[in-house]
Amino acid sequence: MTALAVLVCVALTACGTPPAPAEPEPTTWRMTVTPGESSSWYAAAEHFAEVVEDRTDGRIRIDLFSGERLSAGDPAAGVEQLMSGTKDLSYNSTIIYAGIDPRFGAVNAPFRYTGYAEAEAGLDGPAQEAYRVMAAEFGIELLGFGESGFRQLTNNERPVRTPDDLAGIKVRIPGIGLFTDVFRELGANPTTMNFAEVFTSLQQGTIEGQENPIDVISSAGLAEVQQYLTVWNFVYDPLILGINKELFDGLDPGDQDLVREAAAETNELQIALNRERETRQQAEQLELMDTVVLAPDEIDRFRAAVDPLHDHYEQHVWGAELSGLLAPGTAR
Repeated sequence: MTALAVLVCVALTACGTPPAPAEPEPTTWRMTVTPGESSSWYAAAEHFAEVVEDRTDGRIRIDLFSGERLSAGDPAAGVEQLMSGTKDLSYNSTIIYAGIDPRFGAVNAPFRYTGYAEAEAGLDGPAQEAYRVMAAEFGIELLGFGESGFRQLTNNERPVRTPDDLAGIKVRIPGIGLFTDVFRELGANPTTMNFAEVFTSLQQGTIEGQENPIDVISSAGLAEVQQYLTVWNFVYDPLILGINKELFDGLDPGDQDLVREAAAETNELQIALNRERETRQQAEQLELMDTVVLAPDEIDRFRAAVDPLHDHYEQHVWGAELSGLLAPGTAR
């Protein structure tokens, strides 16, 4: 009887114990980058996803998509998805944002910076805050800048050393009015298309050239369909690491700090990786394409050719105040 009583007590106690609360389902965010998985963009995004998942003990997970797969290869549509909350995070060039609001293109003024030191100084401090305010107007929280680097030119027609060498070349450009105006001013025939279509279009001769940073040129294998490369540091191309603002504002302060910290680490990693790769990749592309590296005086000829456009955009599009914030003491 004593043993039976003990068993009954144990059974009753077990029945009276409430079940342990179920573990909450992890939250999954979706993040995109424009180039492929071999790019520094994707490597940095992987790091961001790992850090966020680790520091939230798996509460937040991030699914990564290369090649703008959530918007059928269209980066501009991808930024619109970020604004609306259809996706949660992305790395996108300020050039893509400039297709939505041309003010974002102020940092992409042609030949604004001669090197990375000037570009870093230009984007530091007040200029970064100005971009944060602009991004917030479109429902995006800016989590700092990565970089795609300086944009270079490839084509299948001829080596390009002077503005005259661009005459008539059909060059693919991103959908931003500034680039259309600049390449027309230089005598080229600019055309816009999604980057996902560029390789095939070059292969088929639909277009004859394109411009992009070395990491994109390399990771996309464009040397297979391009003969000539011109290294001219035409435009500095920073990346906005953005998160949907409604999503970010809905996080508790601890998670907001965690996301900001992970983003700062990610941007630092991406920039370092991009520059390390650029040195190696440029040497590789030099072996794969007939390469011209322009001297400073040769670049000055291109700069002089587009200076009137620069002045027009500064006065009527970007605004003198924003343009001034982006100009370090040693810049033009």
